[in-house]
Amino acid sequence: MSTQIEHSPTVRRIVGPTILLASGEYFDFLDPTSATFAISDIAHGLSHICRFAGHCKQFYSVAQHSVYVSQIVPPEHAFAGLMHDAAEAFVGDVAKPLKDLLPQYREIEHAIETVLLKRYGLSLPLDPSVKEADIVMLATEQVALMQNRDDWQYTRGRTPADIDITPMPPIEAREFFLARYAELTA
Repeated sequence: MSTQIEHSPTVRRIVGPTILLASGEYFDFLDPTSATFAISDIAHGLSHICRFAGHCKQFYSVAQHSVYVSQIVPPEHAFAGLMHDAAEAFVGDVAKPLKDLLPQYREIEHAIETVLLKRYGLSLPLDPSVKEADIVMLATEQVALMQNRDDWQYTRGRTPADIDITPMPPIEAREFFLARYAELTA
């Protein structure tokens, strides 16, 4: 006896390396151009990812970090500063020393970053001022959020920004990111 299973048209079959986003959409790591996502998905993802692989004094999100980067770059690069880590909403925030050991991860992240930035009118490479602001924020966060203030290779020679970091819970960081996005795209 043969039984045929009928599939509901509302059931979506997902094949391949995909994740379900906060909006209910799926993101395919191998085909990011086909993904349907909103800035709220990026804000949600980044606001729930802790910097420093979670090893800071308090939870401190990539979303909050991204807003600060957007505030310290030259104004013409503020949007790029806000979006510089947007791909991490989908791939996570892998600590740089580990990321340096994972070339395939870097390739996947780069491909996703390229597609994502293009969707928002940006392209790689971002202006060097964005990377510099990212490193300055790293130095700022090290002083504000880390137990050990040793001389780090990545922040050597950088003066921390004059920003008082008060870590926000994810929902506040999400709204902080979305407000900055609205301000920069108005």
